[in-house]
Amino acid sequence: MKRPRLLGQARIGIQSGSERAFEFMAKYGISGVIGGGSGEGGAVERHMLGFEAAYARRGIKLELGERLALGYQFHIAPSRDQAMREAAPHYEENMKMFGELRLVRALTDEQIAAMRDPRLAGTVRLPTIDDAVKAGGFLAGRPEDIIEALKAVEKRYPGLDHVICATPLGTPLDVQLEDLDRFAKEVIPAFRDTRTAAAAQ
Repeated sequence: MKRPRLLGQARIGIQSGSERAFEFMAKYGISGVIGGGSGEGGAVERHMLGFEAAYARRGIKLELGERLALGYQFHIAPSRDQAMREAAPHYEENMKMFGELRLVRALTDEQIAAMRDPRLAGTVRLPTIDDAVKAGGFLAGRPEDIIEALKAVEKRYPGLDHVICATPLGTPLDVQLEDLDRFAKEVIPAFRDTRTAAAAQ
């Protein structure tokens, strides 16, 4: 992944992943964002392939992930287990909010209904942060763990050069600032090419 840069092209979020949406984006040269935590449920690759196919139908060949940004949630701690324990309450609150908006692909209609109705609480199993980490939508652990996960993404999607990493909504400000500071200092340098690294010094 190249160092993030500002682009002069339109970029919109991909939620439905419909063929019609991809055709519209390809027609107007629009790039896409697959939002934070959406690695869950296997939607990422389906959307990337649909997006790539829509551009191909217009004679534009893209590498898998090209013209897309991929979003993740993350938390840095001395171990993966500690990171998951600390982030779990914020992850769950974030899921409750975005689940109702149908932006958490791992949630079924039954699970969404149970989150809004106290009488149904406990009647269904909701996704946990452990599930999100296993599915690849949440990056947790030491900076080295996050680098390893993102390097795997880089290898899997050769055209991808933009990622968005953010803390779950509701994470206390001091934790957010510490996570972002450590991410900038201890994760991003692993993705800078020689020329970018020299320019940054």
